Amino acid sequence: MSFITILLFFVYTWGLGFAITSFVKNSENFFERNLMRMGIGLGVIPILGVFLNFLHIPLHWIVFLLLSIAIPIHSLLKKKDKLTKITFSKPNLLQIKKSNLYITIVFILFFILLYVMVKGAFAYPWLEDGDSWSHAVSAKYIAIKHTAYGQTKDFYISHYLAPYPPGYPIVMGLLHQTSASIYWTLKFFNALIISLGIIFFYFFVKEFTQNKSKALFSAFALTCIPCFLSHFIWSHSLIVILFFPAFYCLEMIKHDKKWAYAAAVVMGSIFVTQPTQSIKFVIILGLYFIIKSLLEKRFQKHVFFAGLGALLLSFMWWYNNLRLLGSGVSKAVVRGDVVAESGFFHKIIWIIQKTFKSSGGTATRAYSFNDFFVSKPQNMINNPVGVGVVLCLLLFIALIYVIIRYKSLIKKENHWIIITLAWLVFTFLGINSMTFNLPVGLFAFRFWMLFAIPVAILASLGLKSLIKISKKIKINSSIVVIIIIIGILMTSGYQRYKVNTAIWPFQDFTSMDEMQSYLWLKNLPINTKVLPLCFRDFSVIGLDKMSYRWEPAIREFKDDSINKTPGQMHTFLKKWGYEYIVIDSHCIEKFGQNETDNKLREIAASPYFQLAYPTTETQPRGAFIFRVVN
Repeated sequence: MSFITILLFFVYTWGLGFAITSFVKNSENFFERNLMRMGIGLGVIPILGVFLNFLHIPLHWIVFLLLSIAIPIHSLLKKKDKLTKITFSKPNLLQIKKSNLYITIVFILFFILLYVMVKGAFAYPWLEDGDSWSHAVSAKYIAIKHTAYGQTKDFYISHYLAPYPPGYPIVMGLLHQTSASIYWTLKFFNALIISLGIIFFYFFVKEFTQNKSKALFSAFALTCIPCFLSHFIWSHSLIVILFFPAFYCLEMIKHDKKWAYAAAVVMGSIFVTQPTQSIKFVIILGLYFIIKSLLEKRFQKHVFFAGLGALLLSFMWWYNNLRLLGSGVSKAVVRGDVVAESGFFHKIIWIIQKTFKSSGGTATRAYSFNDFFVSKPQNMINNPVGVGVVLCLLLFIALIYVIIRYKSLIKKENHWIIITLAWLVFTFLGINSMTFNLPVGLFAFRFWMLFAIPVAILASLGLKSLIKISKKIKINSSIVVIIIIIGILMTSGYQRYKVNTAIWPFQDFTSMDEMQSYLWLKNLPINTKVLPLCFRDFSVIGLDKMSYRWEPAIREFKDDSINKTPGQMHTFLKKWGYEYIVIDSHCIEKFGQNETDNKLREIAASPYFQLAYPTTETQPRGAFIFRVVN
């Protein structure tokens, strides 16, 4: 664990959040003001990284540190004379504001979720899926090269570099610069960002509903609901969390119009973090804008221009990188399924068709009532499904309440109910694009994490309605609340805990023996240079070893290694500083069984290499690891 990197994370986020909100009217509550600075600051990092890249300024942690502390220090120096005149009175420790008590409970929810996510993330010694291994490569590249540029039509590095938006690897690459382990950096900070989302969500809902009690219960519901983000390592973990500070900024516009500038920056980061969720965000933002404009009977120009500003900011990335779709590097987005000879517009049309078809998405399927109502402890790992019995019942009660009281709800002060209902309908239809055989879809299984948001908000309305009913029949409301909380923990919270603390399988390795063989590399010092002769370099980078995935000479050597003598191999490896090579079953796929066996015998018999693994009959033989002799 790197405590300095954890500290720097909060310095970056708080400092950048302070900078971008230093000219607006902030919350009077100390905790809200500073915690939301962290959320907003997190939303600054991706677009700031894109901006620095645009100016060809290195994405170095010292640059981010200086930028994050510049405005706070300047502000402190400006106010130093005032600070000397302040007299501090002795605080009354017995006076605890109700709002701060609520924030304390939200903190408890954050720490509980963080414990679950971190425990689950480190329950096994590998990265669980191709997404996380690829993110290890992209974050490593940015950490070393200090840029998100470099991928071209002839030079493929990672699925998560150009033209794919680089927000997530920029954040992780920045953090990896001061944390030696990319494995730990990805696992810990992915879990931390998801867990911090509960705090950001609470303050957003508080502003959205103008009710702290609803916000607190909504935060509890989102903490427990199984379909809201697992600890799976991918860019969705960041983009969905950024929804909350973005909408918090939009809600704060009613206090100070200048909040639109902060909203534009955070939304700009959303647009450079993940492509398909960005499209969904535009629709969610559009519903918010339209309904708010209709209910308040005035054009929400600050919301509109904040969205337009965000789009323009994101073009610092998209202007150059959209053109790569027509140059052959589109495989970085669609995994090589587009025919290389296709023209730009053919590829764009193909991508749109693939993205918007109702069955799009590797885990998309038709869902039934039970998928929503009954949450199971065995689930999808990238995006679990299910809400849970009690939360579903609260949602049904809320919907009944809306139907009965719909005339009285069409008011300015109830805009949050109408907007949340619109979000609920949109995300529900998105989940069920294949179920209902809709003409369009947008990776239906990835709607589950978004569906959880309106469910959690409306659950608070369902609880309020249930409390009103209980008072009419003279049942103590505290008893009702306790029963509901226990019910949610049993039918949703427990299931979320089980899924996120289970041993998740690995992907791309051909067998457990091969995975176990690669895990031997964890005995070596971090950043030991190891070359997987036939496998993709993420296989060692994700296990905290080093390989120059992005160097053309390395790629050429790997492709022609079967034709090299042990002496030639040794000379090349020593030139690049490699200390180990790995030969596994991927060599059989690449070069053939006989060629691979012959190469193994040549290397084992040469004085240039020494077998490091396996050394006993009991060790799995999924791969052979040789040390490069000095």
